Amino acid sequence: MIIKFFNILFLLFLFFSTSKADDIKVFDFTEEELNNLEVRKVRGAKGKTVYSVGKNDEGNFLKAEADNAASGLGKEIIIDLNLTPIINITWKVEEDLSGINEQSKKGHDYAARVFVIKKTGATPLSNRAINYVFSSNLNINHNNPSPYTKKSIDYVLSTTVENLNEWITVKANVKEHFIKLHNLNVNELNGIAIMSDTDNSKRKSVAYYQNIYFSSK
Repeated sequence: MIIKFFNILFLLFLFFSTSKADDIKVFDFTEEELNNLEVRKVRGAKGKTVYSVGKNDEGNFLKAEADNAASGLGKEIIIDLNLTPIINITWKVEEDLSGINEQSKKGHDYAARVFVIKKTGATPLSNRAINYVFSSNLNINHNNPSPYTKKSIDYVLSTTVENLNEWITVKANVKEHFIKLHNLNVNELNGIAIMSDTDNSKRKSVAYYQNIYFSSK
């Protein structure tokens, strides 16, 4: 009886130690969802980015066309970074912004970017963010504070220098990045946002987003 009891305990230990958290899907990229996402136009931008949904063999996607425009789509969602710290993004940039200085205020535009947001105070200005970007000029893993606020860090996950007009899937450990880039041990996120913007460079970009989710590894 005692041996059987310890065998059961051992099996339970194996089950809980090897089981993983379910993946957390962030966006469905449907017409219904698009109509319900919060739209934020960047102050001073001439117009809004045009977002539309489509479908291919891999499922739904979001198309973003920015012509001297800037607006983002946001979603409030709690992500437990202790269970699912890894963000996974599939995206493509069809028309990029090569030649601009993305680290300057006049060139701070990205054809595709995904913000992960942590509330750290009573107002949006106090939030901390990491801005995962599909750069047109910088190297992968390059990172620097936004020229507008040190509370948002730009981090390059993809670049059109290597993957122009190609679907690519990337991932990043968000929990580790908050520690490294913000010196914050964050247990959960409070929101995710997508933005394609060209208001500073006055250029045009075309990009696509698909299958954005969080996973344990």
